Amino acid sequence: MPGRKSACIFVYVLFATLVFTGCKENKKDTGKRNDAAAIVDVIIATPQSLIQTVEANGTIVANEFAELRPEINGRLTYLNVQEGKPVAQGTVLARINDADLLAQMEKSKVQLGLAQQTEQRLKKLLDVNGINQSDYDAAVNQVNNLKADMDYTQALIDKTVVKAPFSGVIGLRRVSPGQYVTSNDIIASIQQLNKMKVDFTIPEQYKNVIHIGNMVNVELDASNNIIKKARIVAVEPQINQDTRNLIVRAVLENGSANPGAFVKVYVDAGENKKAIMVPTNSIIPEDRNNQLIIVKNGKATFVDVQTGYRQADNVEITKGVNAGDTVIVTGVLFARPKSEVIIRSVKTLDQLSKP
Repeated sequence: MPGRKSACIFVYVLFATLVFTGCKENKKDTGKRNDAAAIVDVIIATPQSLIQTVEANGTIVANEFAELRPEINGRLTYLNVQEGKPVAQGTVLARINDADLLAQMEKSKVQLGLAQQTEQRLKKLLDVNGINQSDYDAAVNQVNNLKADMDYTQALIDKTVVKAPFSGVIGLRRVSPGQYVTSNDIIASIQQLNKMKVDFTIPEQYKNVIHIGNMVNVELDASNNIIKKARIVAVEPQINQDTRNLIVRAVLENGSANPGAFVKVYVDAGENKKAIMVPTNSIIPEDRNNQLIIVKNGKATFVDVQTGYRQADNVEITKGVNAGDTVIVTGVLFARPKSEVIIRSVKTLDQLSKP
């Protein structure tokens, strides 16, 4: 029995030793995995000359545009809207029934003739003191009232005629002959297409690069790479409170496009000779700030940065990184604050931009 008891004690001690040794080794392995350095590629932040071009969204606008509406209510008796055709300024496009107004005008003419005859007779009597001055003044007042009524009726007659306000191209017809129309009905639209405008928005931070008379590039057709010049002619003084953008208007020097078409506008924002650029995918977006990881003393350090001008693959860092800093560009997801990193290679922006 004593021998058997000693054997049991030996087996128990051996098992406890193996378990303790295994746990110790596991702890060492775990510690090694936690302390494993991330392997990264880096670039050296280097100031470079950067010609900044601001890209903005724009819309083609006709030089002149109007929706043709009748000024009074009535039935259309004449309609001369040739859809898609050019018309000259002053061309009669539509007429509204004016029979009642013309009848009123004829009535007023008859009344005016009688009133003028009465005024002339009373004038002769007044010259020989045959009537009072007040009787003659009443006759003169009647003549003037009738003339004013005729002017008012003529103004209403003029409103029954819809003319082209300027030379342009007529759009699609919205009404039919004989239709009863009101001032809310659109007969057609007219646009002047001989000179096209471009309205585009640009962030307020670039307001200093917008100057009246400056030229911008307008991409009219991205698929065919058609780019035309446009001259800035006006800037909306009020900044949009929702988007914080400026609205800018430019006039195309040449080229044509359909009004309402979407275009890209490229504005020269000048040259920055001390720009620090980093790859866009090296930026870590946060709720409030963007971050980059730089290497200091062999360890990863997270820094808040501010960005500026953007290119297709790179972005300008305006604050947070200094010239000579080592910026991690690959392996960003594996780096941890204050953890050691192993620099595999030092890249350039050109190398990172290649597919």
